Amino acid sequence: MIDSNQSPQEADSTRYQAARKSTLISIAVNVVLTILQVIVGFFGHSQGLMADGLHSFSDLLSDFLVLIANRHGAQGADEDHPYGHARIETATTLILGIMMGVMGLALLYAAGSRLQHAHLVQQVQLMTLWVALTTLAAKELLFRYMIAVARRVRSQMLVANAWHSRSDAASSLVVAVGIAGNLAGYTFFDLMAAALVAFMIVRMGWQLGYEAFSELVDTGLSEEDVAEIRATLESTPGVKGLHELRTRKMGNQALVDAHIMVDPRISVSEGHFIAESARSRILDHHDVLNVMIHVDPEDDFHLKPSANLPDRAYFLSLINERLGVEPERTVLHYLDGQVDVEIFLPSEFPDEAKLGAKIAALLAEDPNFHAIHAHKTGAKMIRNAP
Repeated sequence: MIDSNQSPQEADSTRYQAARKSTLISIAVNVVLTILQVIVGFFGHSQGLMADGLHSFSDLLSDFLVLIANRHGAQGADEDHPYGHARIETATTLILGIMMGVMGLALLYAAGSRLQHAHLVQQVQLMTLWVALTTLAAKELLFRYMIAVARRVRSQMLVANAWHSRSDAASSLVVAVGIAGNLAGYTFFDLMAAALVAFMIVRMGWQLGYEAFSELVDTGLSEEDVAEIRATLESTPGVKGLHELRTRKMGNQALVDAHIMVDPRISVSEGHFIAESARSRILDHHDVLNVMIHVDPEDDFHLKPSANLPDRAYFLSLINERLGVEPERTVLHYLDGQVDVEIFLPSEFPDEAKLGAKIAALLAEDPNFHAIHAHKTGAKMIRNAP
């Protein structure tokens, strides 16, 4: 089982080894069943059993595809794939869905064509029923084993392959019933079983393909998962609000980005610390691959009132020119469409009264300013205007 304390590389290695072992076992089982079903179905005159054998053959193809994708999907991030190769699993799931859909439609067409001449259908031989029942048991056991592995290592691709095996178990049940009906004198039951198997394959292929396609077009997590992530972010110390929380699936994990609001008067480093704390909490408590946190001093989701304000050079130039001072340090606060300025002057700075008058004049003339706060280094504030 993947431990929550494992590194991403260790988790990928565990997932790869488990997938490789389960897939090799599936290949071995499907090789035996495919040969048995096709040969006995052909000589035993069972269209349903032969269709099920072709379905088992498609499992072999998909198992090899899973092995290849699992090998490449387990690789870590590189220059061309900065988020890793997890979506190789998603692409493989999509291909599996398409393969199942095409196979099912072909079998459905063949069964439908033969049903038009049901009077020419031969009675099957008894041995076909025993092979169908043996196949049913083998497929169900294989499914239970594979789904347990898939859930243990949390792999969407292995879940898809396990359900592919379950569709085989269900189809083998239908085939067994169809063969039994044929042996009871209802010869067309075998063809009906073949048609039902084909329909089940098409349906399962559609479900797998749709889910994989949804992920490839960046479908987000469920409302429940998003609500849990939101609660974790909002409970982070220092976070005053949250907006633009977005998620998208990435293989068996997810990518998250969000805008958090913090106190606008804190330092850049403290805001960064709060963002990193929020990111760490998400990675520690949720099955998430990566988190991008954007820090906002105010809620700018619907309106961005400060977006068109001049930059720092503009305000520094005005302060130097109009106030006639060169502060030791200047702090700008872009809030509500205006700028609050804090200037820090030497402790021996003279002419405080004249500076106050110049500040008042500048505030009256330039609407970009909300307030200018002048401080003496190591002394109390000279003026807080307006």
